[in-house]
Amino acid sequence: MTSTENTGTAAKAPAKDPWDLPDVSDLVVGVLGGTGDQGRGLAYRLARAGQKVIIGSRAAERAESAAAELGLGVEGADNAECARRSDVVIVAVPWDGHAKTLETLQKELAGKIVVDCVNPLGFDKKGAYALKPEEGSAAEQAAALLPDSRVTAAFHHLSAVLLQDPSIDEIDTDVMVLGEARADTDVVQALAARIPGMRGVFAGRLRNAHQVESLVANLISVNRRYKAHAGLRVTDV
Repeated sequence: MTSTENTGTAAKAPAKDPWDLPDVSDLVVGVLGGTGDQGRGLAYRLARAGQKVIIGSRAAERAESAAAELGLGVEGADNAECARRSDVVIVAVPWDGHAKTLETLQKELAGKIVVDCVNPLGFDKKGAYALKPEEGSAAEQAAALLPDSRVTAAFHHLSAVLLQDPSIDEIDTDVMVLGEARADTDVVQALAARIPGMRGVFAGRLRNAHQVESLVANLISVNRRYKAHAGLRVTDV
């Protein structure tokens, strides 16, 4: 008789390797706000890595034009069509249009992984500073507006300049990924890892999204002082 039979307790399953991530190569990724600098850069990098990408805009013609410029099989559509056709949807719209955009897409985004990368920021003579939404963060606002979606947060600290530069082969940075379900954050981490040089790192639940979004204000200050395109690296993991 084994020791587990003697005690009546079952042996614990081995802990899941945090770097054992799913194959996401067949997923269609939609980028709302894909005609803006950040969204366009993410669309380009994911498509260049072999991901199927659809960029969305309020005007289908604008999205189609931007997609044609990017090439790499990227398609353009209005926001609703982009959301409907995508498995994972990245929200890269300006903060002032964040709530309004998501309110109109509740049906199309139901059941999907939504990745919010919006940074609520203000600017004055002293530079960039963080805003705090009533819900706590942009990601938490998204979760409140999209109760039937699987909201995560990621891709906040990336330089749009580097993302869009075709001469750069690798983006040397980590991506902080937040969310409520491990299966969902694993998917987002795996998407980040599709981009050469990039790594997705789990960074907590959505209640911790505010400080991740806010850190962009500090990076803007770093970039201005040092004439750089700074990113983040997490050590010892």
